[in-house]
Amino acid sequence: MQFKNNSSRYGVVAKAFHWLLALAIIGLFGLGLWMRDLGYYDPWYQTAPHIHQSVGVLVILFMILRYLWRRISPPPTDIATQAQWEHMAAHFAHAMLYLLVLVICISGYLINADENAVPVFNWFEIPSLLLGIEDQEELMGEIHDYGAWVMIILSAGHALAAIKHHIFDRDDTLKRML
Repeated sequence: MQFKNNSSRYGVVAKAFHWLLALAIIGLFGLGLWMRDLGYYDPWYQTAPHIHQSVGVLVILFMILRYLWRRISPPPTDIATQAQWEHMAAHFAHAMLYLLVLVICISGYLINADENAVPVFNWFEIPSLLLGIEDQEELMGEIHDYGAWVMIILSAGHALAAIKHHIFDRDDTLKRML
């Protein structure tokens, strides 16, 4: 079992970060959509947002760790048989996914951090650090919502591109992350 990435494959740490974050982000998106329809008297009205916020904080922490791991163990080199535009598109998509996670997590924090600390599974709280933005909750809610949709659409494109490489191009793009 190889822990670090090499020139042709991802290591187990990079794979774990990738799939754990993918599952968390897809789960957060689904939970976020489901929470919208909860009524005040629904038993999940308080619990679901708490879970959503807590997992969101863990996502940003894992993204920071993933970024640091990427500095320690750089990703495999690009596959030589792929076109230059595919390399550029993949690098752009990855950069956008990283940026979107950051934007979504910060805006999510700012939705809730207007007056209260944000609890993380009742383990610890993140204090309110930025206050006084006019209509902060509404503005950050819009950014969070649109960012989440862009993230899911871009993630779907990312997955479809990997499947295309596997089925049609028959290269190792998908195998390197499995």
